[in-house]
Amino acid sequence: MLELRTEEGRSGTYRLAVAASLWARGRGLMGRRVLAEDEGLYLPGTNSIHMLFMRFPIDCVFVGDEHADGSREVVGIRERLAPWRGVVWWVRGAKAAVELPAGAVNKAGIRVGARVWMS
Repeated sequence: MLELRTEEGRSGTYRLAVAASLWARGRGLMGRRVLAEDEGLYLPGTNSIHMLFMRFPIDCVFVGDEHADGSREVVGIRERLAPWRGVVWWVRGAKAAVELPAGAVNKAGIRVGARVWMS
């Protein structure tokens, strides 16, 4: 498990499961019925996600390389992605994706260019 913290620290702490293998990244949150308000999924080594077979909407934060202080810059955001979509969302320059509950990006004040920490 990792913890995601936002730059401003406002309502932005999430317990993240890590999908480290190719299989785990491909499966993502498929099969889950719900994602708790403080949960998320960290997908290292990817710049894209899909919503096939998903049962609920999510927000996705795409991050770049890790900086010396352990932070990562937000390079893209997709909010309230609808379930059951075959479209692939990708972001140039992303090195990882963080899937969060729908509305989390707005609630935590996450924006492109901001820094987040995962530890």
